[in-house]
Amino acid sequence: MSKSALIIVADGTEEIELVIVADILRRVGVAVTIAGLSDRKTILCAQGISLNVDLGLSEVVDKVFDAVVLPGGQPGSDSLASDERVGEILRRHESDGRVIGAICAAPLAIKRHGIGRGGVLTSYPSVREELTGAGYVYSEDRVSVCKNMITSRGPGTAFDFVLEIVRCLVGDGQAISIRRDMLI
Repeated sequence: MSKSALIIVADGTEEIELVIVADILRRVGVAVTIAGLSDRKTILCAQGISLNVDLGLSEVVDKVFDAVVLPGGQPGSDSLASDERVGEILRRHESDGRVIGAICAAPLAIKRHGIGRGGVLTSYPSVREELTGAGYVYSEDRVSVCKNMITSRGPGTAFDFVLEIVRCLVGDGQAISIRRDMLI
């Protein structure tokens, strides 16, 4: 059975983190849905690139996926952190033991919505103190895995981040294969 992933985005999402994650997951056969916080078909990303989404978040808020992934970037990460639907999705997926991924500043949403309290995570350096102040153990690793939560540092770690998600969803063999095929 094919695995599925929901990537939640907003205006101000970091393009690199969104596109690399969606692309690699699709290449290994994961059914990816990119859902925007707004009902608009297009988001304006952090570096001024417009990208189309598959659906509005309201269309998938009640669905269950094998993974939920939050790209970073600003003000996208703050928007994810302040949206209660994102919190509802994250809490439901956490309680089901499903993969939750957040990169760059998106761990702010993990903190805001109370996911993995007291766990180990990493993020973009500028949000470190906000996370440690909320009781998380901070890692300087490029990718941190704590139970079902995968976090990463920023655009330059996007490949490492998605390869860990691939490993968790479809296994080491697929992660090794796509790394080799993509010359990562």
